[in-house]
Amino acid sequence: MIEVTKQIKITDDLAVLLNVLPSYIKNILVEGNNQDLVEIVMDLGRCPEARFATREFILSDQEVTQDDIDYVTQRIGNFMGDNRAGIERTLHRISAIMNRHGKVIGLTCRVGRSVFGTVDIVQDILETGQSLLLLGPPGVGKTTLLREAARILAEKKRVVIVDTSNEIAGDGDIPHPAIGRARRMQVAAPNLQHEVMIEAVENHMPEVIIIDEIGRRLEAEAARTIAERGVQLVGTAHGIVLENLLMNPTLADLVGGIDSVTLSDEEARRRGTQKTVLERRARPTFDVLVEIRDRQTFAVHQNVAQAVDVLLRGKPPAPEIRYRDELGKIKIESPAPPPASARLSPNMPNTVEPTYRTRSGDYGDIRGRMAAEGITNFSQVRVFQTIKILPYGIGQNRLQQAAKALQLPIMLVEDLNNADVLITLKNYYRKRLQPIADAERMGKPVYVLRSNTVVQMESCLADIFSLNVNETSNTSSAMRETQEAIAKVMTGIRSVELAPQTSDVRKEQHEMVREANLLSHSLGRDPNRRVRIYQTTTTKEKT
Repeated sequence: MIEVTKQIKITDDLAVLLNVLPSYIKNILVEGNNQDLVEIVMDLGRCPEARFATREFILSDQEVTQDDIDYVTQRIGNFMGDNRAGIERTLHRISAIMNRHGKVIGLTCRVGRSVFGTVDIVQDILETGQSLLLLGPPGVGKTTLLREAARILAEKKRVVIVDTSNEIAGDGDIPHPAIGRARRMQVAAPNLQHEVMIEAVENHMPEVIIIDEIGRRLEAEAARTIAERGVQLVGTAHGIVLENLLMNPTLADLVGGIDSVTLSDEEARRRGTQKTVLERRARPTFDVLVEIRDRQTFAVHQNVAQAVDVLLRGKPPAPEIRYRDELGKIKIESPAPPPASARLSPNMPNTVEPTYRTRSGDYGDIRGRMAAEGITNFSQVRVFQTIKILPYGIGQNRLQQAAKALQLPIMLVEDLNNADVLITLKNYYRKRLQPIADAERMGKPVYVLRSNTVVQMESCLADIFSLNVNETSNTSSAMRETQEAIAKVMTGIRSVELAPQTSDVRKEQHEMVREANLLSHSLGRDPNRRVRIYQTTTTKEKT
């Protein structure tokens, strides 16, 4: 772990923003502590609200009138095509809610701050000249980080900011001092951002282009064009993790895009996959991607191409974790390889050290694969150390049942500090709930299940204990039986019934049948539910 001590300095022009508000709202805010004030909300016919970083409350029982809203709009800049305005020479942003006649009936007054020192957590990456994409949900501080990055880079390079909403460099024609020596190009309308990006490269010879909120396909294409011209890009996009960006059809090109590729039989056997797989289409536009978990915690993918390739193969990437502790020190935790084994040895400690984090699980039927390899009891092959698991939102009885079926030693705990790993469901993980965020901050592995089933839990436990099971479905007895049955039906037999299998194995069998242009149905009830393969009309005609 690397530790770096940095100082952060925050400046704002809060008094300027308060001066454009109605007096009864301004007076209440002036009297309070506004260090973490995020925005003031004024909606017609409702009470005004103040939103802070960790709380929000009603400012007054007096309802907002149209005169109050007009009072604000008369003292700020003009609203542009994105319904945003600002206050000249400040970083504040005022967003409008319009009625159907174009009249302003609601305002969101966002406090703009320049935070000097916040970019130090990724400054070493910026200085390498690599293109950097900042990924995070709204309000997490992406634009603030971008503004500081522009100032730092402009000390040594020619930097041009494409400022779509004047949010990076402030409203008015004179940019805010927070961007340093960087130059700013304004955008007349949001849908013209991609044109201004290209114009910046062609007319002003920048070494670095700064872009905020890449959200349209044309902007993604313009970013790739700029990157191919040898210009460093620093941009932001909305999302939580790399996988969100990869599954977004509009922005997937930023990380290389996805194509469906059909493999030959030999290549599919070599890889141990199905014939149709997902592959990265091209080199990513951005070299490095930073997931902003919160204002103090970053997950850094130093090689976006490699991280995307890992994701497309159904495995979780292992990003570098950077965060600031309570003392303001920057700590960097490099990713470690997956645990080689949880096997006991005389020199092994009594606890399993957490080494990596799994973000998403696509677990199948581990017992089916064990049976195909002739393994019925792993305890006869290896001796495992007990692993302490914190189950968050999953069935504890099912988890114990899964461990018993595989004869793996686990202990369920309720305190994260005592746990070696945390297991949860996908919907909990996406909400970034506190126990999950705490586990990631502490470096504890987090395993994510698609569903709360014993089958998913069994394969998750197999992953945790690093069971060496051959996962190639083509070599399993169930798949061989399916291939033989397909061949029989193709030669003229009307139908062939297969042996009972679990739902995951049956799913693979149905897929194999469809690839052979045959029909299949499941019949019976578990545990005797099985697949029957039929001829199609075309098959009958051929025979």
